[in-house]
Amino acid sequence: MSTAHHLSRSAFDRLKAEYDDLTTRGRIDIAQAIERARELGDLSENGDYHAAKDFQGQMEGRIRQLESILENATIIEGGDDGTISVGHVVTILYDGDSDDMAETYLIDTVEQRSEGFDVITPGSPLGAALIGAVAGATIEYSAPNGAALRVKVVKIDKI
Repeated sequence: MSTAHHLSRSAFDRLKAEYDDLTTRGRIDIAQAIERARELGDLSENGDYHAAKDFQGQMEGRIRQLESILENATIIEGGDDGTISVGHVVTILYDGDSDDMAETYLIDTVEQRSEGFDVITPGSPLGAALIGAVAGATIEYSAPNGAALRVKVVKIDKI
């Protein structure tokens, strides 16, 4: 059973570029590294060969992971209608905290990287509760430990 992956357009494009690079240049480079290591002699005690084969296995694992993500991807475009969706940067304030304790997060998949922001996935309890909310709204969600938490949406930005 495949899991649907909700990705922003930028995350999808970045993952597709990584996949294309690994399946072309990456495979060629690792094949050349393995061939060079084989030329060094006895494979049973050849550290270069074993390191190259380990790296090949890790790379092939990442390729399979990317294939799964890309095959099951749904691209979510954050609109400009003022509601939170994938790809938005959200500033929230937990109920009872002072204004200087506001936290800022990127709503996206864990595959998305952005300098300066922690990522909240849309499938997490907080992420699911934030999707569709507007600035100024107070939402309530259940934390994984079962506690009911309330957060106020202070600000919504698009990256």
